[in-house]
Amino acid sequence: MDFAKLLSILRKCMTTKSIRQGKLIHQKMVTLGLQDNIALCKNLINLYFSCQYYDLAKLIFQRVENPLDISLWNCLLAAYTKNHMYMEALELFDRLLRYPFVKPDSFTYPSLLKACGGLGEASYGREIHAHLIKSGYVFDIVVGSSLVGLYAKCNLFSCAIQLFDEMPERDVASWNTVISCFYQCGNAKKALELFGKMRDSGFEPNSVTLTTVISSCARLLDLERGKEIHRVIIKSGMVLDGFVSSALIDMYGKCGCLDIAKDIFEQTPKKPLVAWNCMIAGYSSVGDSKRCIELLKRMNLEGIKPTLTTLSSILMACSRAAQLRHGRFMHGYVIRNSIKADIFVISGLIDLYFKCGRVHSAETVFEMLPKENVVCWNVMISGYLTVGNYFEALHMYDEMNVAGVKPDAVTFSSLLSACSQLAALEKGKEIHNCVSERGLETNEVVMGALLDMYAKCGAVDEARIVFNKLPERDVVSWTSMITAYGSNGQALEALRLFGEMQQSNAKPDAVTFLEVLSACSHAGLVDKGYYYFNQMTIKFGINPRIEHCSCLIDLLGRAGRLREAYSILHSNREITEDVGLLSTLFSACHLHKDLELGEEIAKLLIKKDPDDPSTYVTLSNMYASVKKWDKVRTVRLKMKELGLKKNPGCSWIEIDKRIQSFFVKDQSHPEAEAIHECLTILTSHMEKDEILPLNIEESTSFQLEG
Repeated sequence: MDFAKLLSILRKCMTTKSIRQGKLIHQKMVTLGLQDNIALCKNLINLYFSCQYYDLAKLIFQRVENPLDISLWNCLLAAYTKNHMYMEALELFDRLLRYPFVKPDSFTYPSLLKACGGLGEASYGREIHAHLIKSGYVFDIVVGSSLVGLYAKCNLFSCAIQLFDEMPERDVASWNTVISCFYQCGNAKKALELFGKMRDSGFEPNSVTLTTVISSCARLLDLERGKEIHRVIIKSGMVLDGFVSSALIDMYGKCGCLDIAKDIFEQTPKKPLVAWNCMIAGYSSVGDSKRCIELLKRMNLEGIKPTLTTLSSILMACSRAAQLRHGRFMHGYVIRNSIKADIFVISGLIDLYFKCGRVHSAETVFEMLPKENVVCWNVMISGYLTVGNYFEALHMYDEMNVAGVKPDAVTFSSLLSACSQLAALEKGKEIHNCVSERGLETNEVVMGALLDMYAKCGAVDEARIVFNKLPERDVVSWTSMITAYGSNGQALEALRLFGEMQQSNAKPDAVTFLEVLSACSHAGLVDKGYYYFNQMTIKFGINPRIEHCSCLIDLLGRAGRLREAYSILHSNREITEDVGLLSTLFSACHLHKDLELGEEIAKLLIKKDPDDPSTYVTLSNMYASVKKWDKVRTVRLKMKELGLKKNPGCSWIEIDKRIQSFFVKDQSHPEAEAIHECLTILTSHMEKDEILPLNIEESTSFQLEG
């Protein structure tokens, strides 16, 4: 059997991956004394690598008596890098440098640079770069592209882009690498711009190019550009591979075109896992948990194993739709299949149970976890905020400190939000100190939450200090500071700050105007309120929402211009019978003792919501304020007849950085007896001094229930 015949059989073995036949040819080579034949050795090395017999491939190379042919070195080097054996590739190159009569060529360096990139060996890569400049190989188009790829792999994007700009000649691979650089460093717009230049330069994009630019469209939610690229692909007659199809599914899904995404998904003959994940993520983004689970079942039928990313997306869909049944199915799926859930799946489960109001289930999942990961604590704190359990959110922070877990920016932002809701100033200051210690005073989100906390707690001076320290002021921070002034009786300061905001880059939105109107309302600035209401609609083109109308009505109500406020209600059909607006005006009628209009509005409110006790309470107190005791009795009897009771009031006080909460007639506090004894003493002193207020919780409760 001659050399040509052996070579032909070896190549067939490569195609069929016939390792048994290959070994027979290997034996024949040794028998015929052809074990040093370079062509046969290279093919045999490639065969062994393709069948994952790495040691045998290495042995072939080692048995060559005097490997002076650089192509043999290049063959093994390329095989190592193709199989991610980067250390072996670098060791082989070091050995090559010790052979004085064998010199690396333009085929050696691309494999070597790929190995450096795979290991993140940027410093070694720079040494090779310097050598390539001296030797002139840097001008080889393939070597140049490989250098660009090395810097990109090492996250040295600026070096990669600079090298690309200096390349006298470029190929598709170099264009792909630099487009990918811009995409990876978050500049998707620049990636698309470069794609346009690539096409203008006469280069035809390949699968890698298209996958990256379609992903860029998805990141920018640029549907029109994505459709344009899709049309170019169809027009070129290019057969979509799994990567391009997946990128298109992802892009259409993120842009809300789920029907198109589904068509592409169904037309993809051999669906890769990424395509399934992209389709599930598309349905997840709109909270369609039913379709997500249907796709999961199809994956199981087709023998495709879902990843943790798949499960996270489905759980996110369940959370968005607050679909407890589907969420429980997924929880059961994880348990039944003994899946070792990661932090994202676990966080998804906790979030799901909180969104569905199943706090105990969320707590059970959390209790089963190791407590060293800050993300789990953050999800729990955020979950308690979602269900309005602010005390428990702050308690979770205390437990977190005991467990030795360091809070991050997300933790502090959530905790400050809880302090805002509870007006827990001392606790907020404690958290502020921790923020300073952790060096997070440059974090815009944390500082924004801190500003909001001080504003809600009435600490205007502290809020202003935080506001002045902000690295950048956006519409939210301006609005928070305006709120701080407006809600704490400094309306003119709030309006002055609003004037400053209009001169800055921040454009006021509907919420900003709501706070400005609220400031005018608290200060009784009726004309100013009207002015800003008109400015909002005419100058800024913001359509007034119910909240804005409520503020204007409240403003007029506080000023005693009740009939004018009532006429505004009747002038707009959309708000005529809004319960919230009617309640606002009803409270103003009580304040100004306008019994006639108050009775008229009370009838409307009772008609709209006959089971709301607050209407009856306000009406009763209104009658009591003008000493119409018969009517007070009538309202009380009506409430008893309907079985209505006043909702219990809740208050809290912060003592020694701990928040103590109290409900009406609540005896659960451990110090309840001592507290009531103290209140009795205080009440007796107040009665002696004749300063007992008529509108305290107990007197209201006595009027209605005693």
